[in-house]
Amino acid sequence: MPRLVPGATTADGGFGHLRAEFELPESFRAEVLAEAEAAGVDPREEDREDATDLPLVTIDPPGAKDLDQAMLLSRRGDGFRVQYAIADLGAFVVPGGPVDRESRRRGQTLYLPDGNVPLHPPVLSEGAASLLPGETRPAVLWTIDLDSRGEPTAIRVRRALVRSAEQFDYESVQAALETGAAHPSVTVLPELGRLRRELAVQRGAVELQLPEQAINGDSADGWALGMRPRNEVDAWNAEISLLTGMAAASIMIEARVGVLRTLPDADGDSLAWLRRSAQALGIAWPDGVPVARLLAGVDPALPESMALSACTRRLLRGAGYTSFEGQLPPSTTHAGIGAPYAHVTAPIRRLVDRFAAEICLSVSADREVPGWVRAALPDLPLLMSASDSLAARVERACIDQVEAWMLAERIGGTFEAVVLRAEEARAEILVEDPPVMGRCAGANLPEGERITVRLTAVDVAKRKVSFERA
Repeated sequence: MPRLVPGATTADGGFGHLRAEFELPESFRAEVLAEAEAAGVDPREEDREDATDLPLVTIDPPGAKDLDQAMLLSRRGDGFRVQYAIADLGAFVVPGGPVDRESRRRGQTLYLPDGNVPLHPPVLSEGAASLLPGETRPAVLWTIDLDSRGEPTAIRVRRALVRSAEQFDYESVQAALETGAAHPSVTVLPELGRLRRELAVQRGAVELQLPEQAINGDSADGWALGMRPRNEVDAWNAEISLLTGMAAASIMIEARVGVLRTLPDADGDSLAWLRRSAQALGIAWPDGVPVARLLAGVDPALPESMALSACTRRLLRGAGYTSFEGQLPPSTTHAGIGAPYAHVTAPIRRLVDRFAAEICLSVSADREVPGWVRAALPDLPLLMSASDSLAARVERACIDQVEAWMLAERIGGTFEAVVLRAEEARAEILVEDPPVMGRCAGANLPEGERITVRLTAVDVAKRKVSFERA
């Protein structure tokens, strides 16, 4: 891990200047807090199945308190059963009330290194609505039966009361699985996760398995950048969420009412460009092999693989949300997943999930979709796209800021870097230590190869760093 940067780089030792720049809310209005506190004590009455006997467990980043999902995976004959409990915000949020209006304004929780900007007041997001271990909570409970190949054969969704048995993080579950000491509720996760990953490749899912830049530290001791690789549990856990999202999409498509997460298929020019990039990187791409199969077979730790994956992002442009009622939209699929898909598994942290869950619950119970949900459908794509854009810009600004802080005193120094994508007179590079993404000046920079670069300038205020080939 690179050395920490003193937090004194800003007056508060944190990211308050970015909160101000992006005009992020610092708190909730009094009326929002009052309604949330009252709802936390006395949630809305609903008919619920008592499922508190299910030994559900959560898997989240260490220290997380806004727990949306809890799972119980088991064998069923020669197949599997997934029981997936999702926090039921519908029990706490009054349609049209102060919490509802504020959540529509925010769109989603924003995560900054020195604290998040939550979608809902913490009394709900980290308290009454969160699936904290040992606490009885209202939930939307999905039961999905699968065959021996991991394909769904039956889907059931209803409101329930649940009680999570344990809270785990990705690393602890990974270690427990490797030593044979995993909790019984997740012992089949590796087998089912691998089956679902293979089905994703067969569907043509364009998924990136790259390590991610991650900010570590705190405002007292300083901030540092590292690379967080996706371990297997991370990927398998994501497959359970994706499975549920695809199940939700199938329910809404059949009912011809809902809101989907969509992404158009890559066009021929983008695929041809990616094939040329693979050839330039020395990566064999036999004729007839789809891009999903190619990406599944490359080692993300290799520089040329990282470069190819960076190029693959070009295929994933244009993601958005599509709402519909009565008539299906022209496109219902998400190219990155290779199937229709909807967001339903993170309602504490994302606005659209609460509405999509209500649709699935209504359709499954053969009831009319509530009028307040139908009324919101036309607005949800715009609200979510705006919040997605803001979240991406805030995340990038935080990383850029730490990069500038870390490199401010190293102008003129040289670094080893991997060329991710080259253009005419510059390239996108990944410096290996510290793990910084940047632009490098120079002609004929070789994609997928390691080069030595020199840091030429750092503008801390503008969060800009510049390199040239040494």
